[in-house]
Amino acid sequence: MSSKIVIETPAIAKIGNKFAELGRQKKVVVLYDKNTAGLFEKSISEQLEKDGFIFHNLIVPASEASKSFRMAYRLYGEMLEREVDRSWSVVAVGGGVVGDLGGFIAASFMRGVPVVQVPTTLLAMTDSAIGGKVAINHPMGKNMIGFFHEPVLILIDPNYLRTLPNREIFGGLAEVLKYALILDGSFLDFMEDNFQEISTLVSPYIDEAVKRSVNAKVKVVTEDFRETTGLRAILNFGHTFGHSLEKLSNYKALRHGEAVLVGMACATQLSMKIGNISSEDAERICAMIQKFPYPKRLIKKYFLDVAPETIIENMRSDKKKEGKHIRFALLKRIGNAYLHREEIAKEDIIFAIEAAKPLFA
Repeated sequence: MSSKIVIETPAIAKIGNKFAELGRQKKVVVLYDKNTAGLFEKSISEQLEKDGFIFHNLIVPASEASKSFRMAYRLYGEMLEREVDRSWSVVAVGGGVVGDLGGFIAASFMRGVPVVQVPTTLLAMTDSAIGGKVAINHPMGKNMIGFFHEPVLILIDPNYLRTLPNREIFGGLAEVLKYALILDGSFLDFMEDNFQEISTLVSPYIDEAVKRSVNAKVKVVTEDFRETTGLRAILNFGHTFGHSLEKLSNYKALRHGEAVLVGMACATQLSMKIGNISSEDAERICAMIQKFPYPKRLIKKYFLDVAPETIIENMRSDKKKEGKHIRFALLKRIGNAYLHREEIAKEDIIFAIEAAKPLFA
């Protein structure tokens, strides 16, 4: 992975120097959603003016629905009207929606221009902004149409997290927990000992959690950028189940991190059911999951009250299947995940779903 990554406050102050190092012209299209524009457009525009950039700001609705061909087509038009060409770069300021959409636009506009990710949510800082997977949605599935388009620069400012509601913070922490479970058992120790400080954004605990998550993602992506060896697939721990729940909620009601939290509970039970992790490890993971608050009404509607067969059927549109056979990222033990390529019996998947439900009941 070749992206330059800055983790500090204020990270945006580095953009001029980093563009000089990269040999890029100081011409950028800056993509915001309506929320991030209200929070950061003024300060970022001031920094760009100070550093001598020519820039145009584009704003999209703060909704998963923005990740669409219709929105991409609109943005292409605005960029062409403003005479943007291949000497420009796209700067995506926001969470996963803006990061994905901005990356998709950059990868496809005039056959590809550079993208800079400026993540503003914990989920984006620790996961979606890193690694170069960018996509838009299709009615038949999330992130179905996209590219591998690695950002040239990622500017991570932990201070941006203070603008987030608790629901967004805990959604991001679900992905942070994922890294501990799939790659780093000592990180799980750290989270167990300091969960209150991390979740309330106390420094240096939150900074350490962000850095360890970023390092874990970079390690995996560097070794398997295009998912050719199966290593990168371990980043999908909990996501096969989680994406099914997101689809059931029409990608609107449940947040990605909330769905993944439930998905990790299911994947933990499935890992134990097929003879991998011990019951003691499963109990430890479940105890950690139960520290997370979650929207009870939505989890009831889209998980507890849903038949396991319906959840499984919705997995069949997930990108992580091979043919008709659903693949799962599972745990061998805490800190060691793998891609399970063999078909798993439907009754074992049903068992995992039913075994996870009491954690959220």
